[in-house]
Amino acid sequence: MDTFAALSQGVMVALQPMNLLFAFVGVMLGTAVGVLPGIGPALTVALLLPITFKLDPAGSLIMFAGIYYGGMYGGSTASILLNTPGESASIVTALEGNKMARAGRGGPALATAAIGSFVAGTIATIGLALIAPTIVDLAISFGPEDYFALMVLAFTTVSAAFGSSVTRGLTSLFIGLSLGLIGIDLQSGQARLSFGVPDLLDGVEVTTLAVALFAIGETLSVVAAGARADEIIEPVKGSVFMNREDWKRSWKPWLRGTFLGFPIGAMPAGGAEIPTFLSYALEKRLCRKPGEFGNGAIEGVAGPEAANNAAAAGVLVPLLTLGLPTSATAAIMLAGFQQYGMNPGPLLFATNPDLVWGLIASLFIANGMLLVLNLPLVGLWVRLLAIPRPWLYGGILVFATLGTLGANPSLVELGMLLVFGLLGYVLRRYDYPIAPVVVGLILGPLAEQQLRRALAISVGDPLVLFQSPVALTLYVLSALALFGPLLFYVITGRKAPVGADED
Repeated sequence: MDTFAALSQGVMVALQPMNLLFAFVGVMLGTAVGVLPGIGPALTVALLLPITFKLDPAGSLIMFAGIYYGGMYGGSTASILLNTPGESASIVTALEGNKMARAGRGGPALATAAIGSFVAGTIATIGLALIAPTIVDLAISFGPEDYFALMVLAFTTVSAAFGSSVTRGLTSLFIGLSLGLIGIDLQSGQARLSFGVPDLLDGVEVTTLAVALFAIGETLSVVAAGARADEIIEPVKGSVFMNREDWKRSWKPWLRGTFLGFPIGAMPAGGAEIPTFLSYALEKRLCRKPGEFGNGAIEGVAGPEAANNAAAAGVLVPLLTLGLPTSATAAIMLAGFQQYGMNPGPLLFATNPDLVWGLIASLFIANGMLLVLNLPLVGLWVRLLAIPRPWLYGGILVFATLGTLGANPSLVELGMLLVFGLLGYVLRRYDYPIAPVVVGLILGPLAEQQLRRALAISVGDPLVLFQSPVALTLYVLSALALFGPLLFYVITGRKAPVGADED
């Protein structure tokens, strides 16, 4: 199907009244939760995942798109007004945005963040729509050995990208792979690691694991950290709109941030952190008033915020076309697909084109809704920032528990929620990344299935895994992801970070 014809069909799906309502609810919920202090997009999406369980697949994923983009925008509001970034990609926004808010220019800072997010999100979504069919056409020719190599690449890049060292990332990954073994073996029909508990025969629910690790684990981590100093919310003084000079200084950083964020976000292990820091460094170098950087330069908000949101759309390229989550948020979105028995990848474009293109089209709609709604409602978001932390995290615990029980009412499920929540706290306590655990649970069974399929076709010959040029290329990329940083330090003679060589 032609790309523009498919996208037009997706727009028709996204413009259905109920789907517009789902997008609106997703945007409002995503922003309302994402704006809360210390809560990033990954926790926002994990917390709201159980809400979508009873919806139809199209409505659920369209609401997810709104939650995803709303969470991104809400995070920038907390960074600017409270100097509390909910994720590492928002750190750069806080550097200049909070200084602008302290100087009484919080309104223009929020405006350039919102408009930059809209510009970047729109351009990046167009890029997603244009690039996705090409990657799908390439991936359809993959054999089982190629898919297995692709899963290995996903495992290594996620392990290398998250956490303070590759070893910690791999440890978290193997926890997730081990959890993925629980349940009935699809080929032999034998129960594995179920310990006689009937509820475990279907395996560990990804929704339960994601909510436990991100919501329960984060809450326990905050409580264990003890009392902290009161945070000062900077009031929004004056107009929330930008003047002519602000527009003149913002439009080029928006475009530069977009073209930095989208391609890096679309790469395996690209993420949003690298383009935001690159954008900040680039704007500081190109700024005509470099002395303002560190004191509230609007370019330091416009560029990184555009890069962050463009990278968020770029992350959807490998997720939708190959089924590879390259960020914590993408891993939870993959869980959203799987709760309806769907696996993102090239076959999804063939079997559910209306759903996929409706999701892509809804990204444009969610972007527009965010721009129209969020600046007039900035007073409401400021009030949400004032919620006391004990109430906030107590509410998160209640909401996460009720949401999980609503999706799967079972005492075993509740027990797993608490156990995995404690696991999330322990991982955070000892600086182990969370995302590889979720990725291991989701992709582990798929990798096992492709491995066994490849071995069955070759009558048990393991060399079949290395005979495909595509598979060999993917294995080389996997090795570079694991050992590339070490080679870099060896070649340049630099000393590796402490976390990297102590393991």
